[in-house]
This record gives sequence, C-alpha cells and structure tokens, in this order.
Amino acid sequence: MKNLLFLLLPFFCNAQYYELRVYHCNEGKLETLLTRFRDHTTKLFEKHGMRNEGYWIPAQGNEQVLYYILSYPSKEDREASWKGFMADPVWQEVARKSEENGKIINKIDSYFMTENKDLSRNQFSLPSNGIFELRIYDILPDQYARIVKRFKDHTQSLFEKQGMINMMYYDTEKNELLYLLSHTSLEAAEKAWKGFRSDPAWLKVKDDSEKPGPIVKEVHSIFLKPTDFSAIK
Repeated sequence: MKNLLFLLLPFFCNAQYYELRVYHCNEGKLETLLTRFRDHTTKLFEKHGMRNEGYWIPAQGNEQVLYYILSYPSKEDREASWKGFMADPVWQEVARKSEENGKIINKIDSYFMTENKDLSRNQFSLPSNGIFELRIYDILPDQYARIVKRFKDHTQSLFEKQGMINMMYYDTEKNELLYLLSHTSLEAAEKAWKGFRSDPAWLKVKDDSEKPGPIVKEVHSIFLKPTDFSAIK
C-alpha cells in the first residue's frame, strides 16, 4: 500500500462564489475532453481569472462524465470571466480543432454555490490516490437550518469516527447541500458507510432530529477519482 501523502491546500482565499460543472460526453469522447482540458482549457480558465479547484471522473463504471469545480471572487466576476473566455480566439480555435471528429459534449449541468463556512474545513487533507464522494442533498422547504445543525453538531464527527474525511461543504442556489468526502478506497467507503448507518449514535441523532418531520427529500451520491491534471488528488 502506498504511503499516505497529505496535501494541505488552502482554498482560494478570495473566492466567494463557486461552480460545480458536470460535462456529459458523447460516447467515446471523454478522453478527447480530458486532453482538451489538460492541454488548453485549464490554462485559459486561469487566463480569464477563474480558479481551477478540482477535476474528477467517475470511479466506477464507464460513464463518460467530467466533474469539476471553479471558483471566482464574485458572481459578477464569474459572468465576466466566462464572457471573456468564450470570446477568446484561442479558445475558439481549440474548440474547433478538438471537435473536428465530432461534438464532444452532449449536456452540461451547473451548480452555483457558496461555501458553507459552518461546515467546511479550511484546508484539504487528502490521501494520495484516494476516492472522493460527491453528495447532494435536496432539502425539503424551510429545513435547511436543521440539516446544517445536524451536520455541525453530529454528522461530521460521526463521519470521522468511521474514517471518512470531511472536505468542502457548499450551499447551492436550489436549496441543496452539496459536499465532498474522501476515502482511501471504494472498499473503505463501503465499510465506512455500513458502520455509519448502523451506528446507534447516528440512529438516535436521526430519530431525534426528524421528530418534527423529515428534512431531506432526496440524496444523490457518486464516487469520483481525480484526473491527472487536478490540483486536488
């Protein structure tokens, strides 16, 4: 087993606005997209004032999807950066050449976010070659404060008890809590979640916190692995 390499990577201190972008590729086009990002896109993002935070692809299956997070000083800066990027002749030529053999992207999903400072850690402490887990909670109306309180008071420490690493937590513009965990492997993640869900402490917290009514409408989860050009590995 490889030694654990801990990276202490402070997030962009001036960032106030974040964006998770999910690119669904046409069949067989993920490698073409990754090459474009590796060789060109990430550098052009930086040229236009965007911060590359992390890039991931699914850790399981053959899904042709790229997930990545950018950060900006503000929502207004985000709009200006993308306007400049899209109008950049260098980008336009890169896009044209990369799609000479067919269109790469079928669909793009975006999540606009701000950091939840009550829940986020100030830095990443990640094992090398680790597995990331992206989780998105669709919260029922007027229940957001309750889910944040439950995470702050109980859930995060119970995650850590099972060996999961709490990373960044974000509030989205659609009443969602979006966060990232890390695990040393898929097997470790499976073991950790099994332990968490059967932990009497968690079962009591869940039961007590939901006595006034349910909090979460739906949970989405996907395991991810970093690309070779991701700053966060």
